[in-house]
Amino acid sequence: MAVYAIGDVQGCYRSLEALLNRIGFDPENDQLWFVGDLVNRGPESLQVLRFVKALGDGARVVLGNHDLNLLAVAAGARRRGRGDTLDPVLQAHDCEELLTWLRSCPLFLEDAVLNVAMVHAGLLPQWSLTQAAELAGEVEDMLGSDNSAVFLHRMYGDTPHRWRESLIGWERLRFITNVFTRMRYCDHQGRIDLAYTGPPGTQPSALQPWYATRRNGGELLIFGHWSTLGAGQIGHVICLDSGCVWGNSLTAARVDTRPIELTAVRCQEA
Repeated sequence: MAVYAIGDVQGCYRSLEALLNRIGFDPENDQLWFVGDLVNRGPESLQVLRFVKALGDGARVVLGNHDLNLLAVAAGARRRGRGDTLDPVLQAHDCEELLTWLRSCPLFLEDAVLNVAMVHAGLLPQWSLTQAAELAGEVEDMLGSDNSAVFLHRMYGDTPHRWRESLIGWERLRFITNVFTRMRYCDHQGRIDLAYTGPPGTQPSALQPWYATRRNGGELLIFGHWSTLGAGQIGHVICLDSGCVWGNSLTAARVDTRPIELTAVRCQEA
């Protein structure tokens, strides 16, 4: 069995098909991991959701900020953005089934056998993988509860900026969600900055990429979200967002072998 992690699809279904053809994906034997942002901005979010959901145990997905945006719009917690392309999902006959499945997806995935973990955006440098799994579980439990709509109404905001164990309630859940689905930079004390999105080397001097001072225990950590960083391996982390929805490429990494093999296809939608 081959295991492939795939970068931000964002509704680019034809590009996903082309990538799966390129890597020779066998749905009977192989498994796909998705770093989140299955939907939005691209033209075929509905097809992507249906395809990934239909894979069953053959797919593992972590939620990205655009996936949460879809859930928030559907719950009336957020207005459609100017660039949103979510209407086909929201108007589909199987919309509620798809949204229920999406709410069941985690924020953090770890495979101890492969020694690989996956998130959409990043992990706070101070968090161990065990702590990250526990904190992600707090948000996952809320999304799966009867209070999910209330959470989606309270989810948005850039504060608090710093992690404290004493954080409680919506502020605690919002901070955890921002780290897993929105973060790119933080300072040396772990204060996150959600405003700056450019590539490393262009950021304000007080900031550093979240992975720069993270002490990994040998595990490979896969993420997406950061199209200006681009796909590639930096030490023990691999970014898989190669900006497909912006007309660049969609990237897969085979994560059950070493060294890691990256495969990309040009954006078909562009």
